[in-house]
Amino acid sequence: MTTHPAAGPIPAGYTTVTPWIISRDTAALIDFLKRAFGAEELGRVTGEDGRIGHAEVRIGDAVVMMFDARDEWIDTPAFLRLYVEDSEATQRQAVAAGATEVTKQTDLAFGDRVGRVLDPFGNLWWIQTRLEDLDYPEMERRMRDPKYIAAMEYVQSADIVPRKA
Repeated sequence: MTTHPAAGPIPAGYTTVTPWIISRDTAALIDFLKRAFGAEELGRVTGEDGRIGHAEVRIGDAVVMMFDARDEWIDTPAFLRLYVEDSEATQRQAVAAGATEVTKQTDLAFGDRVGRVLDPFGNLWWIQTRLEDLDYPEMERRMRDPKYIAAMEYVQSADIVPRKA
């Protein structure tokens, strides 16, 4: 009889929250993630119909799961925050890999530099670098500073989701 050690509540290599991306072309999405963010493919399971039923990549210290949508399903784009060492370089790399820049890199009141890109599959990526760790009184002060008010207005101004008629 083989005994196995007790499993912890979170599998090794995973974080508490693991995002799923449902895509019309998961194989192409994986290729994009490799080029844009240096993703490492961990594995994929392809069904007899050629659709990817499950795939995983690692980006930094996080696992992102994905699979191919069924034809009759509505599109469900993901909104993802990606912290990196150099958000400006990563955003340039993502655009070179085929993403569309939604907002330029912008310093915000809470201490992060933030930019957004829309990948070729409709997913929105917030690409961020922490510049400073701030306490709440300093963040509150900055939220009233015209420089940071304008920065937040700019970041929030880009509407990438169509509105219903």
